[in-house]
Amino acid sequence: MTRARWRSLAVALAAGLAGAGAATLAGLPAAALIGSTVAVTLAAMLGLAPAVPGLLRNCAFLVIGVTLGAGVTPHFLSDIAKWPVSLAMLAATIAAVMVVSGTILQRGYGLDPATARLATSPGALSYCLSLAASGVGDLRAVMVLQSLRLLVITVLLPPVIALIDSAPSGAVLTTMGEIGYGAAVVILIAGFAAGLAGDRLGVPAAYLLAGLILSAATHAAGLVEGRLPLPLTFLGFTVTGAVIGARFSGLTGKELRLLGIAGLAAASGALAISAAASWLTAAMTGLPFGQVWVAFAPGGVEAMSSMALALGYDPVYVATHHVFRILALFAAMPFLVGRRKGG
Repeated sequence: MTRARWRSLAVALAAGLAGAGAATLAGLPAAALIGSTVAVTLAAMLGLAPAVPGLLRNCAFLVIGVTLGAGVTPHFLSDIAKWPVSLAMLAATIAAVMVVSGTILQRGYGLDPATARLATSPGALSYCLSLAASGVGDLRAVMVLQSLRLLVITVLLPPVIALIDSAPSGAVLTTMGEIGYGAAVVILIAGFAAGLAGDRLGVPAAYLLAGLILSAATHAAGLVEGRLPLPLTFLGFTVTGAVIGARFSGLTGKELRLLGIAGLAAASGALAISAAASWLTAAMTGLPFGQVWVAFAPGGVEAMSSMALALGYDPVYVATHHVFRILALFAAMPFLVGRRKGG
């Protein structure tokens, strides 16, 4: 690389690591990803020209995919079998949220269909951003709208549930361990090879998708157990945030305000739909309404599982529903948004 490209990479990594570290210390949701994105976005808007080369970007996407795939355990299928009605209602809720919120964004705010679908996907934040970064839809709009959705849900849901539903106590959340560096290297090399093949075929976010499938398969078979070592996960999300932030050059305050209004409208619709579906599901199954709503709410699996623990609900129920939702979105999203743009 030229000296200018090395400088751009140094700016992106320095800002990304600083932002990810600050967000992690502050306890924000999806801290490394959002913190890095915000910091590198500021660097881009200041004219510092941050940039991340394609090879490093693809490695980061691969790490994210492997991390998400670790949520599929050998017990995942048996856990799904416990709650068929609830999971069926969740699938219907996902479709309703994307149709209603997507219509709001398209007709009310003029977004194109691919951007609206990525922006209203109820979860799988990193996957949607990776699809957008690979050339599907408007990356900046997807980032702002998805981040606002996550923030609104994380901040508003716990106090609202605490007011309307009394949670039981005594739930225990088990912490997933880490696999060794040797196994991590083997999975990453195999995933990179599969991602390279998919990328040449034009598959959206091929490296992330390859990592997810490989990781999910090996975890479901019981060949490995646990997530990638924390430093690798942190770096993967930090670099992805840097890739996203570097694309924010030229975003105006007016655009940001319009996207903020659109995001609040879409997030409000998603919360209202998930609340209604949760009430109906709770009435049908006898499960606590608050527990179902945390499981149906379009937030991240880690944040929602931790929220379930804090509120005294069953975190296994919540985590199973969120992993199911993520896998469903991974399977459907490439067909919903189409192939990536050329280049």
